[in-house]
Amino acid sequence: MARVSQAHLDARRRQILDGAAICFARNGFHATSMQDVLKEVDLSAGAVYRYFSGKEELIGAIVEEVLGQVRDGFEEAARSRPLPPLDLLVVSVLARVLATKESLTVDGRPAFPRLILQVWSETLRNDELATVLREGYGAVRETWTRIVRAYQDTGAMRADVPPEHVARTMMAAAMGFLAQQALFGPAPAEVLGDGLRALMSVRDHSLVNLPETGSN
Repeated sequence: MARVSQAHLDARRRQILDGAAICFARNGFHATSMQDVLKEVDLSAGAVYRYFSGKEELIGAIVEEVLGQVRDGFEEAARSRPLPPLDLLVVSVLARVLATKESLTVDGRPAFPRLILQVWSETLRNDELATVLREGYGAVRETWTRIVRAYQDTGAMRADVPPEHVARTMMAAAMGFLAQQALFGPAPAEVLGDGLRALMSVRDHSLVNLPETGSN
């Protein structure tokens, strides 16, 4: 029997993960059966179960992969000197992650944002998945905290705000952007970057003169 190469094994695993992601994004985790996954990837049960024991392991692997990509992207950015502007840093990492998933579509729309919402929903019922997500987000938050400290050390960001608070806020912005894509349709990552750049341009709220409202 011919020996199967590692490249072949990796490609087959990628095929299964992508097919499962499409199924989960399309129908949700609970409404998707392993039979649905087998049909999507056009493989036998034996071929799929060689890699994954079931739906829970599939969704866990998908979550770990995505969070790993996000963490690695920000880790790489954190090592850059000088640090890029904050809005460009966020856009570059988010755009890179979205680009790796752009081939996955459901009804002609990107599947990845819909998949993310399904994962968040499932974590409310699945303790094991919640643990995977919590640990993954914890690692991303730690990376973001180091990035914020680096900005503060260079004077590029005000230093009177705890870095952990800024890290949580930046993660919330990215997560909210993905939720909007799932609910309202796709938009390029540059939209988020433009918004962040505009918000960062407000140095002091006391200097902002808002027009008065009310009837004349």
